Amino acid sequence: MRKIQPPADYPPEEGHYLRGNDLSPVAVVIILNYPYDNIPPDIENLVRVGVEAGAALSGTLQTENIGIEKMVCNLVANPNIRYLVLAGPESPGHATGDALMKLFKNGIDERKKIIGAKAPTPYLFNIPSEIVERLRKQVSLVNLLNEGHPDVIRQAVWSCYQEKSTKFRDYTLYDPGAYPEDAVCRKVTWRVTRPELEPKTEEERKQTQKLKDMMERIKRKVQERRDKDE
Repeated sequence: MRKIQPPADYPPEEGHYLRGNDLSPVAVVIILNYPYDNIPPDIENLVRVGVEAGAALSGTLQTENIGIEKMVCNLVANPNIRYLVLAGPESPGHATGDALMKLFKNGIDERKKIIGAKAPTPYLFNIPSEIVERLRKQVSLVNLLNEGHPDVIRQAVWSCYQEKSTKFRDYTLYDPGAYPEDAVCRKVTWRVTRPELEPKTEEERKQTQKLKDMMERIKRKVQERRDKDE
């Protein structure tokens, strides 16, 4: 079975996760619906269970945009990771779990929106579409959303480790070895830090562009007056 060492700068993005076995075929993500300075003990325990069970990375995910972007960057930076176990209670405000499920199922459109997501702002403005497609080719989602029993997560991680096909719920899991392409190790570009403020429709984009054009015209006129005065 082919395994490779991840790049020296893996994982490229910082976050609320624990790093485990770099050669593991599975990562674990627990949806978080609390501030990071007030994470409930049961959520912290699920994160620890993930890495103790053998996950390469195990952490929390809070938002349907930048949080997902950072997670995607870390997953594609390690070709050994072939599964992502999603667990924990759904976030009623962000609908982060649904956004992640729809990302794996549908990808993103030309506006960088996760297709079919229920979340308020499911836009991945800071990563290229090529990385999203690499994620969808490299990693399969094991959906345990709204579940959080430690034994279930342990069983899911264990099943991903097996050399022979293993039944887990409706999934057939086994370790296929590293994805047969080089790691994609890059950081989020941070072109957009407030995705909720970005225009979401064509009309909003047109209005935003009109405003930008108007501001540019004003700046040019002010500069022309200054040049004349000099």
